[in-house]
Amino acid sequence: QVQLVESGGGLVQAGGSLRLSCAASGSIFSINVMRWYRQAPGKQRELVAAITSGSSTNYADFVRGRFTISRDNAKNTVYLQMNSLKPEDTAVYYCNAIISGAAYLTLPYWGQGTQVTVSS
Repeated sequence: QVQLVESGGGLVQAGGSLRLSCAASGSIFSINVMRWYRQAPGKQRELVAAITSGSSTNYADFVRGRFTISRDNAKNTVYLQMNSLKPEDTAVYYCNAIISGAAYLTLPYWGQGTQVTVSS
């Protein structure tokens, strides 16, 4: 069984920084793309950033230049460095990964989410 566990959320003032981590564990053969999403109260979940197994990255326009996604393949972990945080970045941040596990079955997995709150 595969599990994604996020950490690193919290409360920060506008202009501050946080670093989120998401570690995958369990029966893992390979991890393809890893993504961070976020969902603010009353809004739909939206894609924040993505990184492929070859470390190609893609960002939503609203975070480009402020957030950096990276991964450590040896640790099956993806990170999201968030700088210059704004109150509108307040949301629950979710990790998502496409993982090949037992019997080479490839499925999407989600973490439980971590709260990020930015005060003005």
